[in-house]
Amino acid sequence: MDKKEIINNTITFVKEILKGAEGGHDFFHVERVYKNSLLIAKNEKVDEFVVALGALLHDIADSKFYDGDESVGPKKARSFLEDNKVSNDIIIHVENIITNISFKGGNFRQRFKSAELDVIQDADRLDAIGAIGIARCFNYGGFKNREIYNPNILPNLSMSKEEYKKSKAPTINHFYEKLLLLKDKMNTKTGRKIAQERHDFMEVFLKQFFTEWA
Repeated sequence: MDKKEIINNTITFVKEILKGAEGGHDFFHVERVYKNSLLIAKNEKVDEFVVALGALLHDIADSKFYDGDESVGPKKARSFLEDNKVSNDIIIHVENIITNISFKGGNFRQRFKSAELDVIQDADRLDAIGAIGIARCFNYGGFKNREIYNPNILPNLSMSKEEYKKSKAPTINHFYEKLLLLKDKMNTKTGRKIAQERHDFMEVFLKQFFTEWA
């Protein structure tokens, strides 16, 4: 089976597995991350096959929808990739990408690094900021029935990984606890350039939000 066929099979697999997913973590999210990963990869020395597989499979079982279990995604990815006769070294690399890609609170330290993870992580973080990031943020907040904003509940910038995962804070707090922090966590030059523009847009949005709230 050639690489193009495997990638096409992966797209079909991910579309099927994410049917009915929450709107911010559906196949359209994966597709945007996939396209931005390929865009960023053009300026980086990476294995584009690993980038493609990692981007497409990075969110097939987001732990927040599986009671915090971070092992589901890597297991599903391994099973699929083995069925498609992908080599074990690539499977291990993709598993590590899935395990380490997510932001897990300001105090979390990533244990695995690769140029391919850097690219996909930037693409995933870009989808969390800017206009689409704002839309995804409020969509998830509504999905979890969270308050939009509560001036009596301040953002917590010192959460542990477990506290971050269990947080039920108002949606606006998420901008300060994660989204506004992502610009300075980008790995690549291309990622940083795009992130700055999207970051600036979020700041304009928040200024308008608080003006209207007042």
